[in-house]
Amino acid sequence: MNPKVDFFFEKASKWQEEYKLLRTIVLDCGLIEELKWGVPCYTFQQTNVVLIHGFKDYCALLFHKGALLNDAEGILIQQTENVQAARQIRFTSLEQILEMKSIIKAYIFEAIEVEKAGLKVELKKTTEFKMADEFQAVLDEMTELKTAFYALTPGRQRAYLLHFSAPKQAKTREARVEKYIPKILDGKGLED
Repeated sequence: MNPKVDFFFEKASKWQEEYKLLRTIVLDCGLIEELKWGVPCYTFQQTNVVLIHGFKDYCALLFHKGALLNDAEGILIQQTENVQAARQIRFTSLEQILEMKSIIKAYIFEAIEVEKAGLKVELKKTTEFKMADEFQAVLDEMTELKTAFYALTPGRQRAYLLHFSAPKQAKTREARVEKYIPKILDGKGLED
């Protein structure tokens, strides 16, 4: 147990008991406990394997390379269609976690084997993401914007592409593009 992470398990939470049980299960699998992104993250040879986090309706174990796991029980959930590598096992009660303890451990051990084997998730390239026509039109007429956009990291480019192409109405897509032009020109990502 890492004392830097204790606060997460001690603070009042709807999932406090579930978190503590998940912590025990994960640590029993020999992983190193660290604090990353404000939540407990468990690593093998300094590589992220699984983390514990919670939401309004459930708490979860998030496997960083969950897409590579066998998922024999069919319990891994892809949070959104745009999540490429991570997968969750969601829980809504302490009893559910207790019933699934051996399954949870099997998934964790499989995730450790994925790391030992050095497996990598094949991520979609930024060029494979849909570019909104409205954004392409602006890039075509503003060379400095095009230069600034392609100078961004691939992750920042993907975030913009997803954000710009999400709305159904052209008017909304145009408004989003217009709003973020200054940030792109400043070399900043969507959330910077």
